[in-house]
Amino acid sequence: MMAVPESREPEDDPADVSRETWSSPDVDTPIGAEAERAVRLMQAATQGQPPRPARQRILTIANQKGGVGKTTTAVNIAAALALQGLRTLVIDLDPQGNASTALGIEHRPGTPSSYEVLIGDIPVETALQRSPHNERLFCIPATIDLAGAEIELVSMVAREGRLRTALAELKHHDFDYVFIDCPPSLGLLTINALVAAPEVLIPIQCEYYALEGVGQLLRNIEMVKSHLNPELDVTTVVLTMYDGRTKLADQVAMDVRAHFGDKVLRTVIPRSVKVSEAPGYGMTIIDFDPGSRGAMSYLDASRELAHRGLEEQAR
Repeated sequence: MMAVPESREPEDDPADVSRETWSSPDVDTPIGAEAERAVRLMQAATQGQPPRPARQRILTIANQKGGVGKTTTAVNIAAALALQGLRTLVIDLDPQGNASTALGIEHRPGTPSSYEVLIGDIPVETALQRSPHNERLFCIPATIDLAGAEIELVSMVAREGRLRTALAELKHHDFDYVFIDCPPSLGLLTINALVAAPEVLIPIQCEYYALEGVGQLLRNIEMVKSHLNPELDVTTVVLTMYDGRTKLADQVAMDVRAHFGDKVLRTVIPRSVKVSEAPGYGMTIIDFDPGSRGAMSYLDASRELAHRGLEEQAR
């Protein structure tokens, strides 16, 4: 089998789409190939480890448009950072509980979850669960009870800041990164997430209508910044579902970069069947198919996110 050519350097290519799944001519069995890919991922994870942030970083992952890769981005970047030695937490704020599923976290009805944390019934520590795949990766799961939270929050005092108040307890934990996975809407759950975090990460798929609705999200972010969270800022944009075979993907990538500038990561997440299959096994792509194109892409994206954060904190 011919070796896959190395990808071009970022300055030569507007999109740093990470390496293809690697295979060795000496490996002629599926088990052998899997082992080789796992070794490759571990070697990559131990080379150029991302720096630990000077202070805990909390990022809300938001886009009211569904199917853009919010949950996939949240869990895979978190898993990639954990693989590289950083303690990460994913807060599942979507009633569908997809982030909890992907991390292999229990989230049946009755499980201590983000719902009880939001309404103030339990402290954050009670809802924390460790992922079975990595001892440095944690999750606060979402159960179906969260579906009614928006109605209950309407009558509560300081309803927009409930999550921020609850997460104040995280200062006593040594998490390097906290990712808040939002539902595909701009309701009270998403508003709570925007109030609770100083950073917003927006995934945008490289498809038609990619920027449709992002304007409304940005207006909401500005409103929250003006009235509820002065520190809030869009710091990161991730291009997802990139298909290099189409001119459309390149055009969308160019449009997004023109609009958001250097906030867009150089690394682009490719469209991948394996990435979509992984949650069905209660895994991220990092655990499900290590060494695959999707896994390496998220590994690269996590490093870029970490290094950019260090540069921002140094300013």
